[in-house]
Amino acid sequence: MCGIAGFCDFGIDFKEKAEYWNRILIKMRKSVAHRGSDNVGEYLREHVGLSHTRLSIRDLCYGMQPIVRVIDNKEYVIVYNGEIYNTDELTPELTREGFIFETTTDTEVILYAYIHYGIDFVNRLNGIFAFAIWDGAAERLVLYRDRLGVKPLFYTVNDNTIVFGSEIKALFCFPGIKPEIDINGFREIFGIGPARTSGNGVFKNIHEIKPGYYSVFSREGFDTVHYWDIAAIEHTDNYLQTIDKVSFLVCDAITRQMVSDVPVCSFLSGGIDSSIVTAVASDFLNEKCVTLNTFSFDFKDNSRYFQANSFQPERDRPYIDIMLRQYNLNHTYLECDEENLADLLYTSVDAKDLPGMADIDSSLLYFCSLVRKNNKVALTGECADEIFGGYPWFYRKELFWFNGFPWSRNIRTRQIMLTDDFVKELNLEEYVHERYLESVREVPCLDKDSEIEKRRREIAYLNIKWFMQTLLDRMDRASMYSGLEARVPFADHRIVEYVFNVPWDMKYRDGVEKSLLREACKELLPEKILFRKKSPYPKTYNPNYLRILTEMFSKIINNPNSPIMSFVDKKKALSFIQAPAEYGNPWFGQLMASPQLIAYMIQVNYWMEKYHL
Repeated sequence: MCGIAGFCDFGIDFKEKAEYWNRILIKMRKSVAHRGSDNVGEYLREHVGLSHTRLSIRDLCYGMQPIVRVIDNKEYVIVYNGEIYNTDELTPELTREGFIFETTTDTEVILYAYIHYGIDFVNRLNGIFAFAIWDGAAERLVLYRDRLGVKPLFYTVNDNTIVFGSEIKALFCFPGIKPEIDINGFREIFGIGPARTSGNGVFKNIHEIKPGYYSVFSREGFDTVHYWDIAAIEHTDNYLQTIDKVSFLVCDAITRQMVSDVPVCSFLSGGIDSSIVTAVASDFLNEKCVTLNTFSFDFKDNSRYFQANSFQPERDRPYIDIMLRQYNLNHTYLECDEENLADLLYTSVDAKDLPGMADIDSSLLYFCSLVRKNNKVALTGECADEIFGGYPWFYRKELFWFNGFPWSRNIRTRQIMLTDDFVKELNLEEYVHERYLESVREVPCLDKDSEIEKRRREIAYLNIKWFMQTLLDRMDRASMYSGLEARVPFADHRIVEYVFNVPWDMKYRDGVEKSLLREACKELLPEKILFRKKSPYPKTYNPNYLRILTEMFSKIINNPNSPIMSFVDKKKALSFIQAPAEYGNPWFGQLMASPQLIAYMIQVNYWMEKYHL
């Protein structure tokens, strides 16, 4: 993976002040250098500047970017962040058409495919990506983002100049672009956060290329094209055929994502998703006489303080040990203590440029930094729950029929510390509900779908477009902050397209969540793991963590100069931290309860300080 940045303006000749604008490109590139700094490069011409910082995964010696190719005296240039998993299928035809490859990178394949097939070539790609192509012949800059939004790509258009980057921080390196926030930004923070409305960068005038879109900036202006989306298609395969198809797609996606010129590892929680990925990856490497590195995450003293509940019924460790007996793995158990967990709340804001999933972000950031000491590429089990129906809102009636985002039902808790005036100005109920309705209106359905089948599609669509996007966003920033490339085999668009249309009685056979995935992969896993009840990403149960958070937050609310005190009611905040257990229901997803709400407010305050908001 890598970091990209750049700008384009047809009314400016950047070559007239080449040294100045090259320094801007370097500054933008350095702001995202944590994404990989094995190689760097800039490209500056009359109307465009591109910058790249590289994490070398494929063709370690000759894969530097930007890649420039000249055809008919016109330059075609690419800066790219991602991985393409079907380059072997694309390369032969391009070679037959006369394209000469100077590298073995997927970057060069993308550029030649664009030149040969045209601007809509992106539909031919299987992978995760965000890239910019400067087309010197057509005089246009094209920004592409992958179908499911695994890789980020932010932009702003300011005075006829487009500025883009892998992360928001790169945009603020460009002259005249400053961090600002308006009331809609605060509505995102307190109503939608830690998720974001698709395409919304929270900061004023900051946007993100939406998943499944590409945008074109030319002399005619700025245009956006929706090149991919989920479609409703009648499912005609019987149950056994569906099992076979899912088994093939899952194993094929994992195997494809083993492509790398550096060793690949996997995250292993002992749950069904990460265990499937680990099993296939291990078998793939064992054929090459290589042992797969695996890593698991937990918190110091959780063996002492863990409390079983409906969301986390048991700890991961016993199931990891079962996998270690079944497969030849080089496993490392990683732990995080509560002090690091709290300290890294700030760093996780630095990584994301926004408040995030509180300690769920900071812990993943910490664990990824440790994994990076051993590996550059990691496979994860993310996205299976959103695609195969693993969350309770897929089948629990009170969540399934909730008229809103089922993972974020409690708007009251989100604003419990805010002043009455600010709550009134935010009007979160209306803002959040309108975002929900906008998404529901987009859901594809078949004319013959019953009311409950339509709702099944709505729940699946919302999970893929919203909840999954939030987790992918978290994974990218947490991993790439340490230069670790995290791959998500379950987010293969072929799996999403197929499983979205599989009837619910196949996905939830005999009342077992994700039964289709379990049946499709039953040959890979020990029985105890195959039928393990879902247990989400771990969190700390150490009461000392809440004590640390309370002390941190108390200092903030007792300081009248703290940014959040412009809209936080001190009495309400003190009341909350004195009895946080009374607000113990999760306010986002399944893991974020009262400690995470306090941590989130700490992040919001730091974010506002950092950007002088």
